[in-house]
Amino acid sequence: MERAKKPAAIPVSPVQPTPQVSISDDSSRVTASLPTGERLEVLLYGATVISWKSANGKENLFLSSKASLDGSKAVRGGIPLVFPAFGPPKADHATSRLPQHGFARISRWEYLGKSSSESSTLPNSKGDASVKLDFGLSDSMIDSHNWDYSFNLTYSVTLSQDNLETSLVVRNTGTSSYDFQVLFHSYLAIDDITKTVISGLEESPLIDKTQGAKQVGPAKKSISIDSETDRVYTLDPDKAITVAEQGTPRYEITRDMLSDVVIWNPWIEKAKGMADFGPEDGYKKMVCVEAGSVSAWNTLEAGDTWEGGQRIKTL
Repeated sequence: MERAKKPAAIPVSPVQPTPQVSISDDSSRVTASLPTGERLEVLLYGATVISWKSANGKENLFLSSKASLDGSKAVRGGIPLVFPAFGPPKADHATSRLPQHGFARISRWEYLGKSSSESSTLPNSKGDASVKLDFGLSDSMIDSHNWDYSFNLTYSVTLSQDNLETSLVVRNTGTSSYDFQVLFHSYLAIDDITKTVISGLEESPLIDKTQGAKQVGPAKKSISIDSETDRVYTLDPDKAITVAEQGTPRYEITRDMLSDVVIWNPWIEKAKGMADFGPEDGYKKMVCVEAGSVSAWNTLEAGDTWEGGQRIKTL
């Protein structure tokens, strides 16, 4: 028997596409992608981001064609994570027995899982707006003979439509304080280093490591690279850094709790001398703009936590 008045059908919202995350068959890397096409790949060795592609498929990170991805040495390219020391070992310091740039980039990290943030539920929505991957490293996972302190690191990599964020949480789980430095060693992909200009550091004092770590006053102009460059700039974390190609901005880097920015390019001769750098003229296709806290030591008291991070936005 037909009812005179049927109850209205309950509208069903369309299922929104969601980010996809997968682990390689050999459990060596984690890949994430957004419904809009952006893609991210992280090697568990060093928790190193080795690829970040925009929705159009364009790669935003430089990865050496000779980079070791088998866990035998630090990765040349992508975003290696420097902790707890920047540069060569410091004599008469607790980090003196560590390899260059510390142990984080040469340790096997644990993948802790993913989380995603929802975008608009309107009909034109393209699904979840971002996906965050978390990785962990603790003192029980490294050779404590080289650095005998208790710690827990949580490294988060967040992919969104125009941004890549990397953040590190350092927890002192021991009973004594320790010093550390941290740096996101970002290798940005560019088309031509001779047509690339870096802005935002004009008023910042710097240490020029190609001149014996000479301290230099502000340059008062944007940075163009035409020779080996290795400089540590110190500036307010609120100030953004812009990388432009042929007058068109390509990247913007913003920082949280990170007062230093390292600009690095090996140029011709140094590139030739690095066995894992390729192709030989690859220096033309990259520039390192590295957000960190490396010009001084950060002291973390027992039981305390430190957090810092960066956001790289494609323009």
